[in-house]
Formats: sequence, structure tokens, C-alpha cells
Amino acid sequence: MGQSEAIKLFEEKKVRTIWDDVQEKWYFSVVDVVAILTDSATPRNYWKVLKNRLKKEGNESVTNCNQLKLLSSDGKRYLTDVADQEQLFRIIQSIPSPKAEPFKQWMAMVAAQRLDQMQDPELSIEQAILDYKRLGYSDAWINQRIKSIEVRKELTDEWQRTGVNVGMEYASLTDIITKEWSGMTTKQYKHLKGLKKENLRDNMTNLEIALNTLAEASATELSKQRNPKGFRQQTHVAKDGGSVAKAARKQLERQLGRTIISSEKASDYILPIESKKE
Repeated sequence: MGQSEAIKLFEEKKVRTIWDDVQEKWYFSVVDVVAILTDSATPRNYWKVLKNRLKKEGNESVTNCNQLKLLSSDGKRYLTDVADQEQLFRIIQSIPSPKAEPFKQWMAMVAAQRLDQMQDPELSIEQAILDYKRLGYSDAWINQRIKSIEVRKELTDEWQRTGVNVGMEYASLTDIITKEWSGMTTKQYKHLKGLKKENLRDNMTNLEIALNTLAEASATELSKQRNPKGFRQQTHVAKDGGSVAKAARKQLERQLGRTIISSEKASDYILPIESKKE
């Protein structure tokens, strides 16, 4: 099934979610919800006990719970119990908490927003801006990032038009573009920044995002002009698009007398939400 993973915030606390494009519904990490509702120091143990009790009672919402791989705090992905909105409502009813009703309202709002965004893509951009603001990114960085998302979408649309397959071929072309302008593959770039499963673009500086955007925009325009057919021909376009940004990077680095490629990641230049509240 087509899925997109996201972090949603309820009262500034993270809830890992996955949107299923086929079923058009959100799946929520149950243990994240338990942590919010119970304030338990060991939400996994709380959920384990509750899950066993509900199973013994024949609660179908638990029996039918799915497991999906979600990103953990250690940067790795683990199979995690997830529940859709209807299942989660039933689970929440078994947890005595003053936050239960506010959380149900929030969950319904999240679902409604997603359906609205499918009808009006501009709403998705507005939501992304709000999410980045909550995480502590600067307005200048957010503007760059949103523009890069638009440029990336135009590039992938062009790849699709010319017969490139989603998945490994998209990843390979991205690698070619990244390596050409930065001198590193995506994996090497993430290693430089100390990233594991985190999004590389979300951890780029303003200059890095600008150059990556220039590379992808150049590849899009070259593809429209040359009209390549399939992955093999697109590899040459990707390399040429990346070379445009490479030339710009080299020129600026000569002027600055230093490299633009940075080991900085988002956590180095934005404050955690907890710190801002102090």
C-alpha cells in the first residue's frame, strides 16, 4: 500500500503516524498515544498489560491491530503496533485519562485535515510550514525548504513522464544529482551529518538546500528540453543538472574561502521544544 510517514504533534508531544493512500486513513502509533494519555514512564509496559487484558476480554480493536515499521528514537525502524482512528477510539475508552476527549478531537481533526489536503494541495504546504515552525526552524529556512519540496515534486513528475520507475530508480537518480553537486552520495552525505533514518533535506543548511534545489530544478528543465526516455537516459540529465549546482558551489566557495558542505544537522541549530518552554 502507498504510505507516507509523518510526525504529528498533540500538545507539543510527538505521535508517529502513517497515512495509507489506498485506504485513505491514518494509522497512529499506539504506544505514543498511551504515553500521552497516561504520562507513564514506561508506556510500552502499560500498553503490553492493557493489550493482554483487552485480548482476554475479546476486544476486536486489539485483535485487529496492525504492525508497521516506524522510526524509533535510536534512528532505527521497528515493528510497532498501530491503530486506525476507529480502533484507537476503542482503545482510548479503556484508558482512564482526562486527556482522552481532547485527544479524540485532535485525532478527528488530523484525519479531516488530510482529506482536505488531498482536495487542495496548498493546504499541505501550509501544514508543513506550521509543523516546521513548531519544531523550531527559522522562517528563512522554512521558505527554502518549502520551495525545495515544490521543485522536487516537479522533478519527480518529470521522471514519471519520461518512464522512470518509482523506488530504486528515483533513488539512483537522486544519488547521481547529489553526488555531482556535493561530491557525496546521499548515504555519504547523511554519514557526514551523523544521520541515520532522518531526512537529509530537513538537516541541510540554507545554502545546502539552495544548491540542492538548483540542481534538481536544472535537471527538470534539461529533461523537458531533451525529452529523455527512461532511466538510462535520465542518468545523463541528472548528472548535468547536478553539475550546474556544482559550478555554483565551487564559485561561491572560492569567494568564501571555505566549503559550503556542512556537518551540521537540524539538532545543532534548532532548540528542542522542551528547551523553549523553560
